[in-house]
Formats: sequence, C-alpha cells, structure tokens
Amino acid sequence: MEKKLAFAFMCVLALYMVLPWIMTRVFGIGVLRHGKGEKEVAFTFDDGPDPVYTPQLLELLGRHGIKGTFFVLGSKAQEHPELILRMHREGHLIGVHNYTHTSNWLMLPWTVQRRQVERSADIIESITGVRPVYYRPPWGIINLFDYLLRSKYTIVLWSVMVQDWRSKVGTKRMKSVLLNRIRDGSIVLLHDSGDTLGADQDAPGFMLEALEEVIGELGRQGYRYLRVDELAAGPSVVGFSKRLLVAAWMYWERGFVKLMHVKPVDSANTLLQLRVTEYRGKQTLLLTDGEQIQQGDQIAELHLDNHLLYQLGATSSSSVHLAIQLVRRTELLMPQIISLLQTDPAYKNVKGLYGISIIHRGTKKLGFTVLDLPKGIFSHMTRLYLRFLLYVVHPRGKDRMKEKSELLVPKIIAISRKELMNRYVARAVERCVSYAEVPQPLDPYGKLR
Repeated sequence: MEKKLAFAFMCVLALYMVLPWIMTRVFGIGVLRHGKGEKEVAFTFDDGPDPVYTPQLLELLGRHGIKGTFFVLGSKAQEHPELILRMHREGHLIGVHNYTHTSNWLMLPWTVQRRQVERSADIIESITGVRPVYYRPPWGIINLFDYLLRSKYTIVLWSVMVQDWRSKVGTKRMKSVLLNRIRDGSIVLLHDSGDTLGADQDAPGFMLEALEEVIGELGRQGYRYLRVDELAAGPSVVGFSKRLLVAAWMYWERGFVKLMHVKPVDSANTLLQLRVTEYRGKQTLLLTDGEQIQQGDQIAELHLDNHLLYQLGATSSSSVHLAIQLVRRTELLMPQIISLLQTDPAYKNVKGLYGISIIHRGTKKLGFTVLDLPKGIFSHMTRLYLRFLLYVVHPRGKDRMKEKSELLVPKIIAISRKELMNRYVARAVERCVSYAEVPQPLDPYGKLR
C-alpha cells in the first residue's frame, strides 16, 4: 500500500512539475521564447525594480533609445512605485514576475494565480493605469495548472541567458557570451537586482557594464532592440503597391539630387547631404547665438538620403531611437562639414546650415536653433509633403503617421557658421569616422529640406 501511494505521489509530482518543465523549457510549448524577425533582439530584466541598479539601467537604455521589458516583483513595485511609473513613462513594457520570488512548484495553483500573479498585476495597474499581460515565472518554472494563466497572460521565457546574477562571471565573460549567443529574434534574460536567492548583490553592476558594450556592438551589426510585445508581433510585411511606390520615389529622388546638385557630406556615409543656395524665406532667422540669416544670404541647405533612410527604417524600433541615432550621426559628420566650410570655395560665403524637418528632436543639443514655420500655405503644404515622405521611406509609415500625429510638425532648424566653428572646429582635425563605425539604425520621420 505504501509503495502504491509513493508511486502515485511520484506520478502526481511528475505531472505537476516535470511535465510542464519539459513542455516549456525543452519544446517551448505554450510559451514565448524567441521572435521570428531578422536582426531583432529583446532585452528583458527580472527581479526589479531595484532602487540602486534600475535607475542606472533606465539611464543606459535611455541614452541608446532602447525600449526594454521589465518583469517586476509585485512586492518591489509596491515599495518603489516611482520606478514603475518611470518605466511606463519612458516606454518600456512591464510584465509580472510574481509578488515574491518564489518558485511556482512550491505553491498551490490558486496561490500562484491569486496571491502572486493577479496581486502583482493589480499593483502595476494601480500605478501605471495599464494592466500587464505578460508573465515570466521565477526561474522560468511553472506548474501544470499555470497553463490556465494563458487565458490572460502570455508566458515569456528566454533564448539567451548568461548567469548575470553571479558576480564571478564578470563583465568580459558576460559580453562574450551575449555576443556569441544572440541571434535573430533572441529574447535575452538579464537581472537588474541582486537580492534574490542565489544572486550576488553587486552582480547587476557587471551586467550594466557588459550591456553597454553589447548594445554598441550589436548596433554596428544592424540589430534593432524591441520590447517583447513588438518582438512577438513579428516583422512587418511591405505590400507590392508600397514597394512600387518606393521604387518610383527613389528614381525621382536620384533625379532631384543630380538636378539640384545635392552632395553628401561623406561619400561613405550619405545620410546627410548639402546644397549651397540662397535663403529665400521672407522670415529673418534669429539664431540663439545672436546671428541672423536673412533673405539672400548663402546657406548650406540640409537634406537626408531617403534611400538610406528607407533601409534604416526597415530595422527601426521607435521615433525616439531615430532622434537619438540621427543626432549622433550628424554630430559625427560635423568635423567634415567644418572642413567643407574652411576649404571648399563653394562654401566660402555660407552663413550657416538650414533645413526644414519633422526630425528635430535633439538638434538643439548640437547647437541648432529650432523655429516654427510661418503660418500659411507653405507651412501646410510642407507638413503634407513630409508626412507623405514618412509614409514612403518607412515600411510602417502609415502606422507612424497615426502615432502622435500632432507631433509630426515640420520645424526650421538652423545653425550659424560662427556657432559651428565655436563648437566643432577642434574636431575637424580628427580622423573622419567611417560609416562602419557609425551606430546603426533608425526610422525616418521626414526629409530635411
């Protein structure tokens, strides 16, 4: 009798624990472990929020324009609601990681659902106003009845893990493993807290150092960084009519560039292009350094390479990512622009750089003055043109126009020759940065014209 009871107990245990482990960890049944898109990766962070390391992580992600996915503990969300709110406001996805970091194998099914998952979801919703629909169990372990959670939640595991909860792994090893294991559609498991069972308190510090370097390297390889929900949605498909429109537009683009003598600042990095012409606007541009650009003054008119923008748009993740990357690319080209102003006779009398663009986020940091277009038919037609251009050069341009369309307002951006010299002349003697060294990719919001 005792043997039969023991056998029955082992069978129940196997069904409750072992079978779900095999189904999820070995075969990936009923869980999300990776995406299907090319050059896409999702960074996910467990066990937070942590008052020390989570703010540092948010700063890091913000610098690179990356949106991550945070699987948080409900108890910690209660303690640090300001960090949960910051995650939400900065565009990160927030999922549930139980109320406490306790294995689902050690709890009854209704305890997991009510006291761990639903309780945590209630807390997160009370802070952000949005109820989470993604769930990752501690240690990736579920019991048989946890499959019932799939009616409300997507259970997310991972395809890449580096044991970053251990300090002895170190920055160098973490970086090496991540770069070797990350593939198209990878979901990467990382931790922004070191106070759970088996973790080292200072381990997240090493993770942050490794992640900073990995992001830079993957960016150069053309990867884009997505939230788990974006990764799960799969790659967008560009229809035949859209491809035909893009092809026709690019032919027109090449003709325009030749006809108007628009030339790239760097033949190896054609993103930024210039045309020397007269400023024809009736509005005198009052720049922040006190300089003025008046009608008839010579200017270097700014343009963006739409063919390159379309290629970059195919791997873009967000408009914020666009702004950050575009500002960085432009800054890297400033020494070459200075060289043109100093050595090319065509630029001898140029008073500054000038353009009209929907992409003006962050340009003030480069010294540009951002001004409103004078109200009138020109402003209205320019907005329509740039919004149409966004539709053409971005594979999801139609969706982009729907997202915060009130922000898609063209602005004048301009910087004087004097400000350029004051800010960047020291960099003009530095070695030009090759295109291969420039961080990759972004999604366009218009053309500087």
